Amino acid sequence: MASLQDQLLQSGLVDKKKAKQLKQEHRKAAKGRQKGQVQIDETREQARRAQLEKAERDRELNRAQQAEAEKKAIKAQIVQLITMNRVHREQGDVAYQFKDGTKIKKLYVTPRIQQELSNGRLAIARLDDAYELLPASAAEKIAQRDAQVIVVLNQYTPTAVDEDDPYADYQIPDDLMW
Repeated sequence: MASLQDQLLQSGLVDKKKAKQLKQEHRKAAKGRQKGQVQIDETREQARRAQLEKAERDRELNRAQQAEAEKKAIKAQIVQLITMNRVHREQGDVAYQFKDGTKIKKLYVTPRIQQELSNGRLAIARLDDAYELLPASAAEKIAQRDAQVIVVLNQYTPTAVDEDDPYADYQIPDDLMW
């Protein structure tokens, strides 16, 4: 069976020149449609990539915001724990010195509070620019959240007396200050 173009040529409705011109236009149109299809596919791919990149940026931003909110929540918990558990400190005449970073700080406390700090029953925490006294249990809870807030938390370990110690008979006085 002959093509439609051949049939039209045989019947004389179309001449060869016109048939050739139509064939070229048909090929150009088909070629243009293929290029257009490739261009459309490329545009869709770029749009899809841009959408994926935007989604990834949004996820990263969301993670950063959640981390920031978590930091604020932990800071608020620490402030609340310190304000609820702080021990009222009477101004004493005994200077208790402790290290805060690279500086040596001094608090004047009573002898009883000094003993409790040394034994590890009390701790010192930093709240903004001030220092607060806390029970050791509250200080441990705060240290779980942020260890840098706790400045002093001594661990009490009773010393075992060595049998061969030549100074075992000599007791260290309680009021000895180094």
